[in-house]
Amino acid sequence: MLTGTQVAFIGGDARQLEVIQRMTELDATVTLIGFDNLGQSFTGASHADLTGEALAGADAVLLPIAGTDDEGNVESIFTSKPLRLTSECLATLPRHAKIYTGFAKPYLRNLCAERQIGLVELLDRDDVAIYNSIPTAEGALMLAMQHTDTTIHGTRAVVLGFGRTGMTMARTLQSLGARVSVGVRRPEHFARAYEMGLNPFYTKDLQEKVADADLLFNTVPSLIVTAAVIAALPSRAVIIDLASKPGGTDFRYAERRGIKAILAPGLPGIVAPKTAGKIIASVVSQLIMEDQAKRGSSE
Repeated sequence: MLTGTQVAFIGGDARQLEVIQRMTELDATVTLIGFDNLGQSFTGASHADLTGEALAGADAVLLPIAGTDDEGNVESIFTSKPLRLTSECLATLPRHAKIYTGFAKPYLRNLCAERQIGLVELLDRDDVAIYNSIPTAEGALMLAMQHTDTTIHGTRAVVLGFGRTGMTMARTLQSLGARVSVGVRRPEHFARAYEMGLNPFYTKDLQEKVADADLLFNTVPSLIVTAAVIAALPSRAVIIDLASKPGGTDFRYAERRGIKAILAPGLPGIVAPKTAGKIIASVVSQLIMEDQAKRGSSE
């Protein structure tokens, strides 16, 4: 239980509702900031503006998956008011407080370092990233089916990257009968892809491996689908880039060549916000309870 623990939520989307629900069920004291247009209520939760006073005494502050932008602005679909996280806002947080987000840009990292506040980037955790890879793969398949006129079965698909999302993407395509090739950089990933019955190749050879691709799924967060690679693709191909913005595709050249290229980060929050929210709620609540237990044992 989180009785006596103060948790502040700043902005977010439908995923946050699942986390809020979980925190109230665990008896945390919840403050909602940037939820004034929310169409539902949570027992025991109060609303506030983004000020130092609202965050005073908070043990945990939960930001959206995207954290803040480069100026400290926090997005929320539940308010029309601007939300900007500043050093002054965090001045009242106790030293043991932690900020939880999906990933942090330099602004947020610097802010937490300045105030000596713990920062937890959830998407850096294997468990969260692996759980999130499931709705990501399903959402990517949805996009593929929307933008092609053939079945996934029998399709020649290329997956770039064989990390937590790439592996799930490749396995999902394979289970539907696609002929899947996987671009990897590491020998152990090559071996694992081979063991799984996939067709691995090294990304340095990418340009030579896409001549017959129908679908190309990128998970690499740096420019890998270059103009040269796009020039080698057949005109029917569709690129679905799952990497964080700005993606790993030369979208300008893809448009020039007439190849459909879709940047699709954050699919879990779009296609399955309830599931994605439950993943976050489960992990964050466990982390907060662990912190609470550590503080209790040291007092």
